[in-house]
Amino acid sequence: MENPKFSRTIDSDFSKTLRSRVNLYFNTNNLSRHANANMMVKTVVMMFLFFVPLILLSTGLVTTTWLLFTLYIISGLGMSGIGMDVMHDAIHGSYSKNKKVNTLLGYTFNLIGANASVWKIQHNVLHHTYTNIEHADDDINTPFFLRFSPHAKYHWSQKFQHIYIWFFYAISTLFWITAKDFVRLKRYKTMGLLKNKDQYRRELLKMAIWKLFYYSYALVLPLFMVPLSWWLIILGFLCMHLITGTLVSIVFQIAHIMPANDFPLPNEEGMMKNEWYRHQFATTSNFAPKSKLLFWLIGGLNYQVEHHVLPDVCHVHYKKLTKIVSETAREFGMSYHVKQSMFQAILDHVKMLRLLGKEEPISAS
Repeated sequence: MENPKFSRTIDSDFSKTLRSRVNLYFNTNNLSRHANANMMVKTVVMMFLFFVPLILLSTGLVTTTWLLFTLYIISGLGMSGIGMDVMHDAIHGSYSKNKKVNTLLGYTFNLIGANASVWKIQHNVLHHTYTNIEHADDDINTPFFLRFSPHAKYHWSQKFQHIYIWFFYAISTLFWITAKDFVRLKRYKTMGLLKNKDQYRRELLKMAIWKLFYYSYALVLPLFMVPLSWWLIILGFLCMHLITGTLVSIVFQIAHIMPANDFPLPNEEGMMKNEWYRHQFATTSNFAPKSKLLFWLIGGLNYQVEHHVLPDVCHVHYKKLTKIVSETAREFGMSYHVKQSMFQAILDHVKMLRLLGKEEPISAS
């Protein structure tokens, strides 16, 4: 199946207007569209939260169960922060104007057990280009017992997905670092998204080495150094990933799998009805725009609309740009989805999962 195509002419005035206004904002305020001092402080904080607890676990000084779990949980929060606050911007090329800096910080994803190369294809190429399009957006390609699109095949078990989804969200990063990267790398090779077999072999070897390195310092070393039962240490490691998986899954899913968002399909010629920018507004939603703490903690991903239409801008600027983006969108008759709280967004996400779990078709643009 060929990926769908977007018109390059429809709404071209919108993209020019938006870019012009965004550039004017940065020029008028003498600001770079990349990371600022706040972003650099955040980077250090998240790296500190992830690595320091693991270093302490590797010293042999941790002798109590409560401290073991506390350190692993803190590390899980740091892992989430590295993924959402640091790696995400770096792989989009928005952290720094220096490509080498972006590449280096992108490798933080490898440090926490995942893979930057696979993520770049899955997220930058497939998700950002084909948001909410069945088969093309790899974020909504799920196993048979989950249904994230009204166009996906129905299975009776999906009736309960709004209940058991939380288990799969919780274990998502554990599955991610253990198997999913390997599965997706092979699929992307089959799809022709890797240059050749040699690139596939190189990426496969590097992936295996990085993952062995991650497991060695995050789990194996504590198993040797912490004077507690092995099963407690493994349970602590699992808790770290349960925290990370739940946080990351919720943040990304409540931006797209929502009742008000569209799930469009291409026509028989493979063309999408909307131009790419209009498509992004129709398939993406913001949440909790007034929460400064949430904005800081999750890398501005409560402003997913701004992120999708301006992926080359560092997230620290989204809050200031939201007025420009929303006003320009409405000026051109585009939808602008936003939920005023994260709690409301989660409730609507659960509602959408329940709707998708029904056999009868639901509305989908």
